[in-house]
Amino acid sequence: MTRVNNRLFWGFWIVLGLFWLALNPGIFAAGNFFALRGQMVQLTGVLAMAAMSVAMVLSLRPRWPEARLGGLDKMYRLHKWLGIGALGLAVFHWLWSQGPKWAVGFGLLERPNRGPRPEITDPVHQFLLDLRGTAEGLGEWAFYAVVALLLIALIKLIPYHVFRYSHRLVPVAYLVLAFHAVVLLDYGMWTTPLGPVMAILLLAGCYAALVSLAGRIGAGRRIAGEIAALRHYPGVRSLEAVVKLGPGWRGHAAGQFAFATSNAFEGAHPYTIASAWNPAAPSVTFIAKELGDHTTGLVDRLKVGQKITVEGPYGCFTFEDGLPHQIWVGAGIGITPFVARLKELAALEPGAVRPEIDLFHTTREVDEAALERLAHDAQAANVRLHLLIDARHGRLTGKRIRETVPNWREASLWFCGPSGFGAALRADFAAHDMPVEGRFHQELFELR
Repeated sequence: MTRVNNRLFWGFWIVLGLFWLALNPGIFAAGNFFALRGQMVQLTGVLAMAAMSVAMVLSLRPRWPEARLGGLDKMYRLHKWLGIGALGLAVFHWLWSQGPKWAVGFGLLERPNRGPRPEITDPVHQFLLDLRGTAEGLGEWAFYAVVALLLIALIKLIPYHVFRYSHRLVPVAYLVLAFHAVVLLDYGMWTTPLGPVMAILLLAGCYAALVSLAGRIGAGRRIAGEIAALRHYPGVRSLEAVVKLGPGWRGHAAGQFAFATSNAFEGAHPYTIASAWNPAAPSVTFIAKELGDHTTGLVDRLKVGQKITVEGPYGCFTFEDGLPHQIWVGAGIGITPFVARLKELAALEPGAVRPEIDLFHTTREVDEAALERLAHDAQAANVRLHLLIDARHGRLTGKRIRETVPNWREASLWFCGPSGFGAALRADFAAHDMPVEGRFHQELFELR
């Protein structure tokens, strides 16, 4: 995550945790283990449900936080880590709830004598107490489901289509857990400042869950299109598709991406847009490389004239930093956003303000036709192209970039490619005193 998102992530837990502790100082004076257990069940439950609620809202791909979080890729990274945090807290919540029962059963703990329960005169409170057993039972099974579903999402060895369809069940589990939370949250908390906060979070999360179940995520940004042209580059196992768009597309900037649906069963997949926006001829170009179970075989499944739905645009990898010099690094299929920017620059009016640019394209695979088009685009955009084929020129390193671009200290670096390679370059330039937080831009295109 970026530094901003990292602060948001940890700040969320700290602020909400301190907020709960301020309203429940009795946790520090718990007279016995079972009194502490009751407080810990409440604390872990509140934190877990709050995190799940925010994660559910982020799953809707809302526009307002996208720009503020650095793009949809960064927003989904925050969504992912909030889910991981919620999962960990849910496990602790379950252990605090169930563990003492097991200990009593094994004779390790003695069940406390609660004495007579006070009479409940509040009808709402009594109604919630009557639902307690149902909420506990449903919540336990929903917890097991969420653990299984989130593990499927996190284990990347599990095929994408299994993750995609299983993840559709998360909103169902969330709705059950929201019911669990409403019933079992300490009734007195609803009349404290925590009550409105939890109510807003749970309502927002339930709304997001219902939108997801209705298949309406991103519906307002979907445009009907048709495949106008296809071009296959067998040397790099890539397919270029030009999609003619119907009315409604609001335009895009080079470096953004969109979700494309060519088969309703397989659903939407994200692709970086490899074309500049031309309102006179609304279209987008996607370049897909055979990297997974979906992209492999696209060359046989897609046909000219085929209907396709495009949703977007998304992302903030848009080359807008105002610096006089930029260094671009496109590794493999990561060259795609730079292709779009090359076309955008080539269309600028003569004399337009533009940065000096060095483009490094490193690749293991070679397709002469694709490389010729890239060289032509770079020349038309007045961009210096540095082509490195691994078998001929060796691997690209930070040292190699710095030797090629002497004034790299005055430049920003834009990277798109394998995340490990990007992390290594970022660490390398940080070690050489580049202010990477503001000048190293990386597309985190792993949405899972």
